[in-house]
Order: sequence, then C-alpha cells, then structure tokens
Amino acid sequence: MTQTQKKYELLKDDKIEHCGRTLYRIKALISFGAVVAGQLGGYIESEKNLDQCDDAWVYDDAWVYDDARVYGDAWVYDDARVYGNAWVCGDARVYGNAWVCGDARVYGNARVYGNAWVYGDAKVKSFAVISEHKMIFWASNVGSENGTLTVFNGKDGLIVTRGCFTGTVEEFLAKSAEVHDDKTKREYELLIEVAKSRILG
Repeated sequence: MTQTQKKYELLKDDKIEHCGRTLYRIKALISFGAVVAGQLGGYIESEKNLDQCDDAWVYDDAWVYDDARVYGDAWVYDDARVYGNAWVCGDARVYGNAWVCGDARVYGNARVYGNAWVYGDAKVKSFAVISEHKMIFWASNVGSENGTLTVFNGKDGLIVTRGCFTGTVEEFLAKSAEVHDDKTKREYELLIEVAKSRILG
C-alpha cells in the first residue's frame, strides 16, 4: 500500500460508548495480510490507535483506545482490550479476554491471551506466552536506576527483561552479579525468587 492509501476506515454509524469515549468499528478498504477488502474489524477510538501501514489489525469485538497503538504485523482480537499508552507491535498477538494497558509493551512474537493482564511498565517480547495473571510478574522502582523488572513464561523457560537486558533467569543473575553492588544484586535475587514462586507455583 502507498503512503497515502488508507487500509481501513472508521464506521461512524457503528460505534460504542465507553467511559466517555466513543469507539468505532473499523472496515478494511483494501486487502492486506490475512484481511480482505470489506472485512469488518473491532473497535478503535481514532486512527492513532491502529497504523494505516503494514498488516496490523484489530479483529472481532476487540477494543483499542486512549493513546494505545497497534502496528507492525500485530493482531488484537476476540474480546481483548488495549488502552492507556500501551503498544502492541511486531508479530505480537493479544486475544481472548486479555488486557494490555498502562505503559505496557507487547512485541516480537509474544502471545498474550486468556484472562491475562499486562500493565504498568511491563515489557513482553520474544517468544513470550502469557495466558493468565500468574504467568507474568513485574516489579517497579527497583535496581540502581529505579526501573521495572519483568519475568514471564517464555517458550523454553522463564525470561527476564530489565532495561535493555533480555535473557534467562540464569543469564540475568550472572549479569547482575557482574555489574551490580551486593545490595542491588541481592534485591534482584529476591525478586527472582518471588517471580518464580508466583509463576511456577
């Protein structure tokens, strides 16, 4: 599609009201990715919520609103909700009754579904699979930079993200031991233990 060609339009006569906001059903104007021209999608508040480029799409009765953005080749479908300042991008999929909100980011090949909630400053990426609340753990205002630590189920075990780091629990703890003082290192060790307890049971 060209820079000026729109892939969808907002249907002004098919809308829902939610907390003082108006969300409009979308309709594909052209065929792209798995979407065919004329296909109805889910509901968005404005064009800022769904990119007019690439193959991103909001399906079914999913909602995307506030300053949330869906772009790249991402899909949001079923009864999922994406709002706040959340981003869903890359090849990510958010579906079922999942909610992504706050400043959360879901990207790469991540999957968020079922009754899962991803919110705050959480980042879910790579091959993450989040299907319920207990499959992800995060703690904010931690470490020497007062950032957010996120631990979630990956394809081959638990994955940790913190700042620009993404890797296994073992890799994270080894890196922490290498670069942090004893207090910060211990803080991360304790948080990882809590995350394991919450996620793995």
